[in-house]
Amino acid sequence: MVFTLSGRHLVAGEWLEGDGTFASLPAHGPAHDFAVGNVSLVNRAAEAAEEAFVSYGYASRAERAAFLRAIAGEIEARADEITEIGTQETGLPTARLQGERGRTTGQLRLFADHIEKGEYLDRRVDAALPDRQPAPRPEIRLIQRPIGPVAVFGASNFPLAFSTAGGDTAAALAAGCPVVVKGHSAHPGTGEVVAHAIEAAIKKTGIHEGVFSLIQGGSRQVGEALVQHPLIKAVGFTGSLTGGRALFNLCAGRPEPIPFFGELGSVNPMFLLPEAMKARAEALGEGWAASLTMGAGQFCTNPGIAIVMNGSEADRFITSMVEALQKVGSQTMLTDGIATAYQEGVGRFSGRNTAKPLYVTESSGRNALPNLFEISGDRFLADHALSEEVFGPLGLVVRVQSVEEMELIGRRLDGQLTVTIHMDAGDLDAAKRLLPILERKAGRLLVNGFPTGVEVVDSMVHGGPYPASTNFGATSVGTMSIRRFLRPVSYQNLPPELQPEDLRD
Repeated sequence: MVFTLSGRHLVAGEWLEGDGTFASLPAHGPAHDFAVGNVSLVNRAAEAAEEAFVSYGYASRAERAAFLRAIAGEIEARADEITEIGTQETGLPTARLQGERGRTTGQLRLFADHIEKGEYLDRRVDAALPDRQPAPRPEIRLIQRPIGPVAVFGASNFPLAFSTAGGDTAAALAAGCPVVVKGHSAHPGTGEVVAHAIEAAIKKTGIHEGVFSLIQGGSRQVGEALVQHPLIKAVGFTGSLTGGRALFNLCAGRPEPIPFFGELGSVNPMFLLPEAMKARAEALGEGWAASLTMGAGQFCTNPGIAIVMNGSEADRFITSMVEALQKVGSQTMLTDGIATAYQEGVGRFSGRNTAKPLYVTESSGRNALPNLFEISGDRFLADHALSEEVFGPLGLVVRVQSVEEMELIGRRLDGQLTVTIHMDAGDLDAAKRLLPILERKAGRLLVNGFPTGVEVVDSMVHGGPYPASTNFGATSVGTMSIRRFLRPVSYQNLPPELQPEDLRD
């Protein structure tokens, strides 16, 4: 399949121009011009999505599942084009793009299978009790219903799995909600190719064209207009704390506030307990180095902080970590802006008297090298800025004097996507003390593993208390993510002809 980028927006089946253009900034290869979005396009896309909801929101589960599978197939049909433009725009290696494409198509098919089973509808029926005294009880039936058009913001660090046809889009479509995507300006070409795949799936399955629109980036007005549009009923977002919080506030300040499902940042701390450190300090250091530097540290589950007991085992752990980091070469970051922010983050650590440099490098341009610092537990607790995310391969070792100090740090932590405990059998009592504390801080708890790598399965929770995400009761990965775009509705005494088809006997 030969593909030429149009640089336009896809709005309800039409490829449209915008207000001027912006140029992509690829890591390598040619730059391309893309139309800048505007408020008029947002209005048109939202109105088309509302029109599509009249039919798509009431389509059968089989029809929606067929649509999701068709999108997956059309993405695979454009595999080479997606990999080519994706590697150019992001600098990610071919194998990473291929793996992410498989995750994207896999979750579309997983969601199709899930909605066909129907359990997610949480159907409940309380039969009528006409003879009940002192008053009869009516028949009441409950089912989960789609909420309406959803806005999705593409993520910079996942051009496929968290962007145009990524998890938020797939979950909303599975729930029965049309989607308006604001593409990320870091990979607009990748977004356009995927949008063509969705357009082809719409035509193949006969779905209303308003079910999906892509409005490219280039203007903050697009995002602000999207989250404030009265026809948009929820927002899915993955990005920075600053940008996400601003959009969250706009959603909350609307005449009709709407849910903002934002994933905003996490340092994913690890607690390395004494017996585990005695047994395998060197191996833990090597494992952390590999996880910390994977993908230039540009994963939301990147483990940025290791809390260890002070002593010789901590020395062994750090020596192994530094030796492993020294073998890591320069890696290309996703955007110039991300690279600059990483360099500034390293500078903040270097400029603090409280943080001791263990391995400090100098990154330049769009390339990144790893950095490692150390601090005592009491100084870490006194400087909250050291517990804030630096997006990239920067690690911080926190040396503590006791398990009690570990508990104190656990209580002071902000919300996280993940928290990890490394332990052996002799650490069980300490782990039991930590677990009730850490369970309140994260959506996913790990033992003896590293958090990079998020399985797309029924049991996954990818979310956590603020600021990891803005809704601690939700997940952006796994089949439970569909629930974000549903609401329960009770039907009292409705004849079968009026009930939703999925609720009838």
